[in-house]
Amino acid sequence: MADNRRDKNADASGENRGVSVLHNGISVLRTFSAAEPLLGVTDIAARIGLHKSTVSRLLATLEKEGLVERDPETRRFRLGLGVIAMAGPLLADLDVRRVAHPVLQELARRTGETSALMLWNGSESLSVEQVPSRHEVKHTTPLGTRYHTAHSASVQVFLSRLTEERARTLLTNGTLVPPGRDDDTALNMYLRRLREARERGYAVNYGETSLQEVGVAAPVFDHRGDLAAAVLASAPRFRVSPDQLPVLGDAVRAAADMVTERLGGHRPAGDGG
Repeated sequence: MADNRRDKNADASGENRGVSVLHNGISVLRTFSAAEPLLGVTDIAARIGLHKSTVSRLLATLEKEGLVERDPETRRFRLGLGVIAMAGPLLADLDVRRVAHPVLQELARRTGETSALMLWNGSESLSVEQVPSRHEVKHTTPLGTRYHTAHSASVQVFLSRLTEERARTLLTNGTLVPPGRDDDTALNMYLRRLREARERGYAVNYGETSLQEVGVAAPVFDHRGDLAAAVLASAPRFRVSPDQLPVLGDAVRAAADMVTERLGGHRPAGDGG
């Protein structure tokens, strides 16, 4: 019994030490600022209340990971490029939201319907920006809403840019709500639909996930030609007839192309739309 208590105390002590080291490492990184980008060990130690030897060990670890780097002339430290690499995904998301917002505003004005920016988390489409329709009756969702149904327009856009093998996996392993019947025929028909959406430049959900809703989505590409996001227009079904879908689709595709341009992106070679 006593041995078990000692083991638990040792585990708790080790965990506390790990948290303390992490906290101290973060404190070191936070001492750097735009006003003081270069700091020495003594400066940092004084500011965070740690011994210089402790700060030196922390800096050595952070330098090894690329989070700080040493100025060759002054031997003082500054933040390293590894910090940018860590923040890259967040910065990319923030950047695409920033550049997309005025385009979404214009799309909502032109179409009279709600416009939104969607991101892909690897298995779901997420709403990260939205401009509501001016109409009293409109379709809106809270930011952060996740879509995992195969017929959702934005999900179609993201799946259409994956390999067929990866799309099949997501549709058959329970990650996404599959497209209707659980058989190869239905799956092959859906994959053909994805190819058609890719060639057309936008995907359509005409009352398939909700009888009263229409969704049209088109892809946004980054500077590498990789899919970065999707622009979505959603509307009550009674306001969009099947004959009007191409007009709405062209407007959404043009908006997505504008976001791509503002991002400095480009459509990959050989891609339709």
